[in-house]
Order: sequence, then C-alpha cells, then structure tokens
Amino acid sequence: MRTNTTGNIIRTFLILLSGLVAVWVVWSFFIDSSPATPVDPIYLDASYANDARVADLLSYMTLEEKIGQMALVEKNSIQRIGDVRSYGIGAVLSGFGGKPEDNSIEGWRDMVTEFITESKQSRLGIPILYGVDAIHGHSNVPGMTVFPHAIGLGASGDADLVKRVAQATKEQLVNTGVNWSYSPTYDMPQDIRWGRVYETFSDDPELVSELGASYIEGLQEGEDDSSGIEVLATPKHFIGAGSMLWDTSSNENFKIDQGTTAVDAQDLYAQHLPPFQEAVDTGALSIMVGLNSWGQTKLAAESYLITDVLKGELGFSGFTVSDWYGVYEVTDNDYVSAVTAINAGIDMVMLPFDYKPFIKNVKKAVTRGEISQERIDDAVTRILRAKFAAGLFVGEQVSDVVTVVVDAHRGLAREAVAKSAVLLKNTDSTLPISLRPGSILVAGSAADNVGMQAGAWTLEWQGVDGNWIPNSTSILEGLKEVVGTGTTVTFEENGYFEESQTKAALGIAVVGEKPYAEGWGDNASPSLSAQDMETINRLREVSEKVVVVLVTGRPLIITEELQNWDALVVAWLPGGEGGGVADVLFGNTPFTASLPLPWPASVSQLPISADGASHDGSAVLFPRYFGL
Repeated sequence: MRTNTTGNIIRTFLILLSGLVAVWVVWSFFIDSSPATPVDPIYLDASYANDARVADLLSYMTLEEKIGQMALVEKNSIQRIGDVRSYGIGAVLSGFGGKPEDNSIEGWRDMVTEFITESKQSRLGIPILYGVDAIHGHSNVPGMTVFPHAIGLGASGDADLVKRVAQATKEQLVNTGVNWSYSPTYDMPQDIRWGRVYETFSDDPELVSELGASYIEGLQEGEDDSSGIEVLATPKHFIGAGSMLWDTSSNENFKIDQGTTAVDAQDLYAQHLPPFQEAVDTGALSIMVGLNSWGQTKLAAESYLITDVLKGELGFSGFTVSDWYGVYEVTDNDYVSAVTAINAGIDMVMLPFDYKPFIKNVKKAVTRGEISQERIDDAVTRILRAKFAAGLFVGEQVSDVVTVVVDAHRGLAREAVAKSAVLLKNTDSTLPISLRPGSILVAGSAADNVGMQAGAWTLEWQGVDGNWIPNSTSILEGLKEVVGTGTTVTFEENGYFEESQTKAALGIAVVGEKPYAEGWGDNASPSLSAQDMETINRLREVSEKVVVVLVTGRPLIITEELQNWDALVVAWLPGGEGGGVADVLFGNTPFTASLPLPWPASVSQLPISADGASHDGSAVLFPRYFGL
C-alpha cells in the first residue's frame, strides 16, 4: 500500500514537471524564438525606405538581440571582443583611458575597425555605433588639432565658425573610424562654481539653440546633399543641467555636478527646452540624458520629461542614451534601476561596465511583464533608425577614411581662438599693441603650457599639464611669432625678471586654471591662485603697462585685482593654437567676441538667474554680451 502511494506521488510529480517543462519551452519559444534570416532580407536592401528596413530587421531579432542593441559598453570593459558579436552589443565607447595601445590615428582606426567588424559578424550583422567625447575636436588622439572649448565658441557668437569647427571634428572622427560623438553640449550654466561651464556655449537659450544647431549640421552633414549622416551628433544633457544648486550633488566627491535642478516646470520649459526643440528640428537622432535630478528624481527616471515631453511634445524620433553609469544612480538596486529607466524612456543604457548582468536583468523584467515587449521594440526601433540613417550597414558606410588636412585644421583653430577672445578692459588703448616695443616681458603659468590652454578632455579625461601636445603652439610661441624680428620677448614664468632702471614698455601675464573635468572642477570660489597673483604683481613692478590674459574655463572672481591691470583679455580655453591670442593682442585680428554669460563680481551673486540678475541683487562685474 505504501509502495503504491509512493509510486503515485512520483508519477504525479513527473507529470507536473513535464507540464512545466512544456510550458517553459512554449514560453521560451514565444519570447526567444530565432526566426531564420531570409536569403534576401529587406533590411540589407538600400532601395527600401529606412522605416521598412527597420521593421524588417526587428522582425528577425530575438529578445536577447534586442536587449543587446540597448547596451552601450566601455571599450575596456568588453571581456573579449567576441562578446560584441555573441551578445549583439549595440554600441561601444572610449571612456576615460579608452585608448588603444598604439595611441595614434592608425592605432585608433585599427581598434575601432576591429570592434565594428566583429559586430557585423553577428547573426544579423548589425553594426555597432562607436562613440567618443569629441567636445573640442577629436582631442583623444595625439596629433589631432585641438579647438577651443565650447565656451569660447559661444563668445564668438559665430554660427558659421561653429559649423566649420564641427565639420573639421567630423573629419577627424571619420579618420579614426568613429561614427558617434557625444556633443554638442546644451547645458546653460547659472553658477560658475560648476566644473563644466567651459563645455557650454552660453546661458542664453537663443544662442545655444543657434550654435548647437550649426554644430549638429556640421557634424552630421555629408559632403553633398545625397550623402547621409557621417557622424551622429548627441546634444546633451537633457535637461536642466547648468541650473543645479550648490551642495546638492549625489556624488560625495562633488558639490554641484550631478546635483539638483530646482526650477519649476514653467522655467524648465522656457529656459532649457527651446535648444532641444531646435536640435530635434535640425535632425538630431541621439540625445543624452543628464546625471542631474529634477526635484528628487534622477533624469534617467523622469518619464514625464523623456517620454511625454521629449518624445511626445518635441517629436523626437531618435534614441535617448543615458550618461556614464547614470541609470544605476536611480536606485541602489541594479535590477530596479534598469527597469525604471527603460520604462521612463531610456533607449540605450551607457552601462558602462557589466553588460552580461544588464542583458540578463532586462530579459527577466520582460518575462515578468515589468518591461513590455512594446517598450523594448520602441527602443530598438529608435536605435536602428539612427544606424540606418548613418549608413552603417554592409556596403553603405557613408564616409571612407579621409586624410585630415592638419594645416587647414590648425588655421581654422587659430581663427576660432582669435574670434573667441573677449576684451574686458583697455585703459588708454593699451590694446591692440600698435607699436613693437623693444622689449616685452611675458610671465605666467599659462604662457607656455598648451595643456592649460587645451583644458580637460584632451588626451586624458582630466587633461594634461605641460607642453607636449603634438601639432600645437603655446601663447608664448605665438607671441614670438607675431612680434617678428627687432623685438625681444623675455619669458619668466613666475615673474622673476632681472631688475633694471628702465621699466619694460609692456608686460603680458598669461595666467589661469589648471585642467579639470566634470565635478572635479567644482570650486567654491573660482579665482586666480596666489602664485598667479604674485606673478602679476612682480610683472607690474618692472613694466610700464600690464596686460592680463586669462586662460580659464569660466569667469573668475577678479573684482579687486582688476583695478591694477591696464588691459584684460579672457582667452577661455583656446586649445592648441596660442597664436590666435597673439593675433588679437597685436591687432592682426580685431576683437569681436563678447561674454556668453554674465561675469559675477562675487560668489554671493551666485547663482545668476536666466535674465542675468545676481542672487543678491547687486550688479555683476560684466553683463552677458559685454565686450570692448
């Protein structure tokens, strides 16, 4: 009797188990089926419209392949290059340290080509996007021309110049095989203590809209009207970055970067949304969502702004991409964070590390019904739409490798430097230097330091300090070139010149900020260092007149010191062509630039509101668009 009972139990258990296995097999087939690719798929036929090709390709994709397309992985985190193929990774990026062993143009091209070739060998042959932060030229690569940072281009107010700089950057990127740039920056800073002010054009949405659109056009337009997108632009950061409050950062190492944007919906719409509408209208197919918060919600989880506003009201048909590790700052739980962000409207996740757990977690969420198939299909459709528009599939690569014309790019960079420099003070027409005095004294930490001129995002994430950036000219070298023969230029970095009974007719102090990137540049009181001030004072003692040139990524607090200077020029972060600064000092090129944002007189005035009014109601040192 006991034996029969035991046998019945076992048989019942086996029947139930086989039933569960059958259900699992059917469910797995429904979720994970891999339909064979037809012999002549529509998606590989360029004669069809892109939307038809996207729909055709999507119909062949498994769930895993779709999720793989949503993964953006940092180059050094790919455990083996075969994973790009086997996991169907959608995009790879070079983050900090993401350079090839052979850090040259050829080395970059070989590295990127290897990743792209691997992706094309996947089951459906879907190519990756390869992205970099080319925010002032393809400055990751030694030998490429380094252009002024965006704050200088904003000071120029020259949309045509901005477009030409973007076109040159595109040529640099294509030369290395890169097809995706995380630029331009649309943030509008209201607090100069933020460490990313220099990445922005202005705090004026009209100027940001105009220059940003020109940059997108320059980056994406082909050589003729029939050409498709050559390099995908990425306006960033959606939305409200630049209006964060001091001491609200979610990163314990920072103060304002990744902080809270505390503006209401009305101000957000009026101040921060117009540039993104212009970006959508210009044809942007990728927009990066920021690391800041709106109220208590991280932007990567803000479904109203991403789905309802950006994709709905603005009509954005491209894909959204999260910023570095941004999705995983939504909550302390990686699974919940991924589910929340994807449901909020994030299409591609800059992981940037653990792609295997991400694919596993998102698949689990779909099988549980926590992320719908429709949401996955929408995200992948948007990603594929951009890839087809960029002509990334076999036989359709828009841009062949081109030879970058270094001399032409350097000439353009020098023009951009001159058009970016703002003249803020000029007592008794000290500038331009009309006569070539017999002796000019030059001092300052930034006079002969291209690393300081270039700022961060140059060869390294935090930039470099020194004079070893290839194909570049320091400001000191530019001065020596412009003055020509018959004039002696004497340089002493710290201003310790030999005493003489006769003062030099002119002293030029080139001083400013050491390179910094992101929140590491957050600074409670941006100002000149004690060493720089001592250098200027020493120069004052041995010179009849003193011209101060600021190499800086933001306005500095100089109110008390300014009265002791005969002339003041802000060169921003001019990049690799210091000769452009010499051009305006000596009048070879006139001063035409103006301040793209207000210059505060004190820290107590921060933040400065969108209309240019200081926080404490006092007058700023120089208003927006001031320039002599």
